[in-house]
Amino acid sequence: MPELPEVEVVRAGLERHVVGATITRVDVFHERPLRRHVGGPLGFAADLAGRTIVDARRRGKYLWLPLDHGDALMAHLGMSGQLLVQPPDAPPERHLRVRLALDGAADGRELRFVDQRMFGGLSISTGGAELPPEIAHIARDPIDPLFDDAAFVARVRRSASGIKRILLTQTAISGVGNIYADEALWRARIHSERPGERLTRTQVVDLLAHVRAVMTLALAQGGTSFDALYVNVNGEAGYFDRSLHADGREGEPCDRCGTPIRRTAFMNRSSYFCPACQPAPRRVR
Repeated sequence: MPELPEVEVVRAGLERHVVGATITRVDVFHERPLRRHVGGPLGFAADLAGRTIVDARRRGKYLWLPLDHGDALMAHLGMSGQLLVQPPDAPPERHLRVRLALDGAADGRELRFVDQRMFGGLSISTGGAELPPEIAHIARDPIDPLFDDAAFVARVRRSASGIKRILLTQTAISGVGNIYADEALWRARIHSERPGERLTRTQVVDLLAHVRAVMTLALAQGGTSFDALYVNVNGEAGYFDRSLHADGREGEPCDRCGTPIRRTAFMNRSSYFCPACQPAPRRVR
């Protein structure tokens, strides 16, 4: 699933290519991506026609395009969603779900929502140009200038939950998913099951610094693409997967100490860690 770096790469591409463009026509090829829009496909198309895109914003893993009348077009990529900026004469993608014709876009292009697995979706947020109320509960992300470091540290240290679970909830910090949580924890030498309340303030501050470092490096490399399902708006894959120290490296030697990386089940996913550098927490009697 795309995480903060991947979604930010897409947001930046939308900012370059579609901000200032007017939506002239909306073609809906499958209704499922619009399941959260109460007006259905016809209402969705009618609400967007004639509206001008004035910005491209993000909160955590959510994207939204503020429109000139105060509403916003919201997007969540789910597991395989793609927002592509394509020439109008480009062949339709196999899993093309929604297409927006644009007037004034760079190179006369159009915006396409492509989604193979259809866990992602589009919707219109009424009055949501500044911040859609549907996602107001989601915390700021660690690269947001307004992220409150002190509040995050205090919240972690009050929690009895494992630190990786805290990172993934999106209520204390947003945008951190499975891949980057494993990478940051490996860098900080902290086991994913270590309770937040058993971490020192210094450890949490250090972990937050590693989260930011991982995100910054991933952004510079276009995000992580393990397959063709994540691409930027131009259809290009990221290559941060070549820099991973933990995620997906089960059985390979730790880059720090040589101990084989181990994988365990975690919330219907996997956690990757070094058992020597990241010792499991002792059980409290």
